[in-house]
Amino acid sequence: MGWEILEKWGNDAERVERMSGGVANDVWRVRIGGKTYVARLGKRSDADLEWETNLLKYLSLHRLVVPVPLPTLDGRLFCNGLVVMEHLEGHAPKTKNDWELVASTLARLHELTRKWPQRPGWRSSSDLMQCVKGTKIDLTKMPAEGVRRCRAAWSHLQERETCVVHGDTNPGNILIKDNIVALIDWDESHVDVPDFDLVLPENAGNLGDGAFEIAVQASAAWEAAVCWGDDYAIKRLAEVNPV
Repeated sequence: MGWEILEKWGNDAERVERMSGGVANDVWRVRIGGKTYVARLGKRSDADLEWETNLLKYLSLHRLVVPVPLPTLDGRLFCNGLVVMEHLEGHAPKTKNDWELVASTLARLHELTRKWPQRPGWRSSSDLMQCVKGTKIDLTKMPAEGVRRCRAAWSHLQERETCVVHGDTNPGNILIKDNIVALIDWDESHVDVPDFDLVLPENAGNLGDGAFEIAVQASAAWEAAVCWGDDYAIKRLAEVNPV
């Protein structure tokens, strides 16, 4: 099934315009009951979408601003790969104060999700010290020297307490309105160490004693592994220190 499943949210549900930024998913602005929402259609498993939608509901209940899923008419938070979520507005972070607000919001996310179960099918950087595959990552496709560099970067974050990381804290996924931060696009969220979320401009997350550079290296290694095979991945791997 495709977009016809949108009728599960209402007879008047309709697509309005395609939104930019969707890579693995087809993302549209939709109208339901006279209100605007964001709808995302992809190929995630039910277990994966259950993890994500339950996480968003939990974070909203704890006063983080996230795109809360809109249930179908029969109460489901997703259906056949389609999720409909609250439409949020705001501007991307620009100033040092903006990024400090982002860092505080991320710290709250990390605090709320300590010991959270891993997203189904995903692997953390710690897991990938031993295993070779997890969701978008397949280390068998990388050159052996590249795998050694990635694992060396991740080795500095081992045996740390884990939590949910947003996984893609670029400015396009952050909205600020009235000094309140909203985090959108949770497609890359999973469980790992919080440092992956804190590679922010001007070290707004206040990582010290070499921790920021360790996080920068680990993040570059992660993106190289996730995107391996394209020019961006090669560029990111080049930023990881040789072993």
